[in-house]
Amino acid sequence: MKVFALRLKPHEDLKQSLNNFVIQEDIKAGFILSAIGSLEEAKIRFANQAISTVLTEKFEIIALNGTIANTGVHLHIAISDGKGKTIGGHLDYRCIIYTTAEIVIGASEEFTFNRTFDEQTGYQELEIICDRS
Repeated sequence: MKVFALRLKPHEDLKQSLNNFVIQEDIKAGFILSAIGSLEEAKIRFANQAISTVLTEKFEIIALNGTIANTGVHLHIAISDGKGKTIGGHLDYRCIIYTTAEIVIGASEEFTFNRTFDEQTGYQELEIICDRS
């Protein structure tokens, strides 16, 4: 397993920055090991909703989980507001960093992850390819 670490700065887009990093580092089968930080704006798609919701407050990043491939990322985020109320859902573009985001990514050298359209679900879903010899 390889491990990568990155720090995002104010006003960067969390998802776009992760996509760029994955392409730059040619990560084929990645996953989030750790992520903390804060957002000044969040765009999250909640369960069973067709469109994402934009939230414009200051939030702490409580958790970030999912799979990462150079064909796309599928991440879920949990955030809390200034009163400790926690919400979460599917990470979308326009989750904007407030002060920082410190992210550690693991990458398997035995697999390749792809995102391919699944007719049954109607979404780009994870395709796992074993690269072991």
